[in-house]
Order: sequence, then structure tokens, then C-alpha cells
Amino acid sequence: MAIETLTGLNKVAILLICLGEEGASRIFDELTDDEVRQVTRVMATIEHIPIDLKEKVFASYYEAQNIFKGIFVKGEDFAKRVISATPGEQRSNFLMDQFLSATESKSLETISLMAPLMVAGLLEQEHPQTIALVLSTQHVEHACEILTHLPEDMRADVTYRISKIEKVSPEVIGRIEDALSREIGLVTGKSHKKVGGIDAVVGILNHMKNNLDGDILEEMEETDPEMAEEIRKKMFTFENLIALDGRSLQMILREVNNDSLTMALKTASEKMKAKIFANMSARAADMIKDDLDTMGPVRLSEVELMQQSIVKIALKLEEEGKLVLGSGGADELV
Repeated sequence: MAIETLTGLNKVAILLICLGEEGASRIFDELTDDEVRQVTRVMATIEHIPIDLKEKVFASYYEAQNIFKGIFVKGEDFAKRVISATPGEQRSNFLMDQFLSATESKSLETISLMAPLMVAGLLEQEHPQTIALVLSTQHVEHACEILTHLPEDMRADVTYRISKIEKVSPEVIGRIEDALSREIGLVTGKSHKKVGGIDAVVGILNHMKNNLDGDILEEMEETDPEMAEEIRKKMFTFENLIALDGRSLQMILREVNNDSLTMALKTASEKMKAKIFANMSARAADMIKDDLDTMGPVRLSEVELMQQSIVKIALKLEEEGKLVLGSGGADELV
């Protein structure tokens, strides 16, 4: 057995055995139950420690001791103990609530840093309810990208399950994190937190590309028509643009070419068309009106796809803080 092939756990196990029972026991007092469990499992496999290996392990320990000089501390536990010892029960409780609310947001934070395709590959073998819970903890754009990369036959089911989630206990999140911990490191939340729900689904679907939001809602309609309709009413649609002020609408139109706008207006209401034309040059408006009059039959899916692309421009501008959008309450397109 060469020192180069030893893992950190192997070195710790050898070091503790060489320290003897009393020394190892005192060190165990400073370790967590999980750390003790891992080390003792390795200890149980050791029957002989060659003298040269023992010397190399100790030399490695002294070298590490010099490299990592300083104080090692479990910061979160230390902070909790300090807060608990703060004079004044009311202030102590307030500070603890603030601390916990700040740390609980770390739940499943590693997934938020991973590429959506990688996360989808990791999750696609999990139960749809597990996937729904994980996506519910993520930012809507990241959740949207992950959902897009999931198998097509799973998307509607996962989306529907997200819409039914309201709160999740730390025990449930803990079980999910344990199941995924071999691939990624995760941090358990400390209190019930609100995740999922219809608003989360609306945010995810509003960021979908290639009309996937429509496909998902159509499939969901077969399972729960009322839920699908409620989500549709809350989603920001092309017709919702009619409620914007002129400056905001002009900002959006500057990002859209005339051909795309013409296609998007094919099924728009007369009121919507009038609002659009009033916020562009008379020449451009006349050209689009002429194109609409001469346009032949087109697929409804193509029109909806173009409308959604314009909605996404509006959502992007809102995220950049350049305008404020409303949602819901629009007439359905016909």
C-alpha cells in the first residue's frame, strides 16, 4: 500500500489507529456522527500498518498542519451559539430568525450553479414529484431551461405537479438532497418554505421557447382543465401588451422587425392592432396594414410562436428594469 494511493479517509483511519484508543476517542468527541461512521468503516478494513507507511502518514499530517495553519471552525454552528447567548430573549430570537431565513435560501443551491442540461440528465431518472420539488426551489429561468431539457413526455406532468406544490418540509428536501448527494453537494433548509404553486409555473412557462409552453398546457389540460385555464389566465400574453403605456410599447417594438410583427398581428384584436399602429410611424403602420390585407392563410402555431417571441422581449426588458408589465385579464386570441 503506497501513500500516494491512500484517500484522506485512509490516512485519518491509520493516524487514529496509531494514536491509540484513548487518543482516537478524544478526537471522535470533536467529529460528527457521520464523520465517525465514515472513519470507523475504513478502520474496520485495516489489519496491518507497515512502519514505513505509518511514518509517511504522520509526515503527511505534519505537512498538512503547516499548510493549513489557523483555526478550523464550523461557522454556522458557531454563529448559532453566539446568537443564542446574546442578552435579551426577544433580541436573540429576532437575530436567530434573521440568520435562519438567510441561510435556508441555500437549499439546493448547487443545482442553480449547474448547466440546465446536466441537471436535466441528473433528474430525468427521478420520480416526477421529486423533479417538481427540485425545480420549485430554482429561479424561474433556470427551472425553465431544465424543464426544456427533460424528456418531452415528462414536461407536462412535472409542470402540473409544480402547480400543486405550496410548501415543503425540510425533511422532504433533506431526503431529496440525500438522494442526489453522490453527484452534487447540497445544503438542507431549516424551516418550511413556500415553493412551487401556480405562480411558479406561470414564471417558468413565460420563459419557455419554441412554443413549449403551449404544448405543456395542452397536455396539462387533459389532466386538469381547470388548473390549465387558471395558469393561462395568469400568464402574460401578447394581448396583455395593450395595457402598456406608449413609451414601453415603443421600446418593445424597436426590438421587433416588421415581418415578425405582421405575423404576430394576424390574429390580434382590432383594439390591439390600433394600439400597436398608434405607437409606430404612419409609414410603417401602413406597410403592415397592407401586408396583413394581402397575407394568405398561416398556421395558428406560427402566429402564436411569433407572439410569444415578442412577449419574451417584453419580459427580458422587464427583467432589465426598463419597463413594468402587468399580467392576466386579457381576452383569448381567436
